[in-house]
Amino acid sequence: MEQQYVKYKVNDRIATITLNRPEKRNALNAQVVTELKNAFTEAANDAEAKVIVLAAEGDAFCAGADLAYLQSLQKNTYEENLEDSSHLKELFHQIYTHPKVVIAKIQGHAIAGGSGLATVCDYSFTVPKAMFGYTEVRIGFIPAIVMVFLLRKIGEGKSKELLLSGELIDAERAVSMGLINNVVEADLLDQAVQEFADRLVKKNSGQSMTYTKQMIASVQEMSLEAGLDFAAAQNAKARASEDCQKGIGAFLNKEKPTW
Repeated sequence: MEQQYVKYKVNDRIATITLNRPEKRNALNAQVVTELKNAFTEAANDAEAKVIVLAAEGDAFCAGADLAYLQSLQKNTYEENLEDSSHLKELFHQIYTHPKVVIAKIQGHAIAGGSGLATVCDYSFTVPKAMFGYTEVRIGFIPAIVMVFLLRKIGEGKSKELLLSGELIDAERAVSMGLINNVVEADLLDQAVQEFADRLVKKNSGQSMTYTKQMIASVQEMSLEAGLDFAAAQNAKARASEDCQKGIGAFLNKEKPTW
């Protein structure tokens, strides 16, 4: 599928989805969101891809919404704006619930919707110079969709600190708040992400990672009793899976399973 702003490739079972709009700091508009959705759908259906890396070209990871595009939407009806907003909602939900692990490789600033993309990924690596923040309140907008995911990720207190202030934080602060997983020097970023993705590919069952990720997304909405019932059912289901039988058999035979 030919795409203008998003590139897709697979190498050694790692799919790399790359934002490729550096002249606009990889800002999001309807076409970019569509192309991201297309790429994540392709990765979900790609038997050669076990893990996904979300990356970007240029100095910035993603500057958030394209403000010229956002301004043009002010002429829309409520129904038209709801359709466009739902488009972004679907992308964030797609990444958050994607059957494959998604690793963000953040080589530069991730602002507003860019921080939103980082929020919904499963792991994130960044560089010391990168800044993060949800700056929507500073332009009279609101960080509505990402808020749903950020509250889950870092809790109410830290979310309020970021969402209500609109202030930017550096990479180390982002790690301390639980927004980002790792900070590495810029010249080591590619290597660090590659090594981490390789470990997931070679050491972990893809099926097990899928089930675990899906459970994390689901159980938070349940009561304690409902969550435990769901967990017990998933536990029983996993025992009968091919990967579980293969993994336990290899362990008992003192072998390493080949995933």
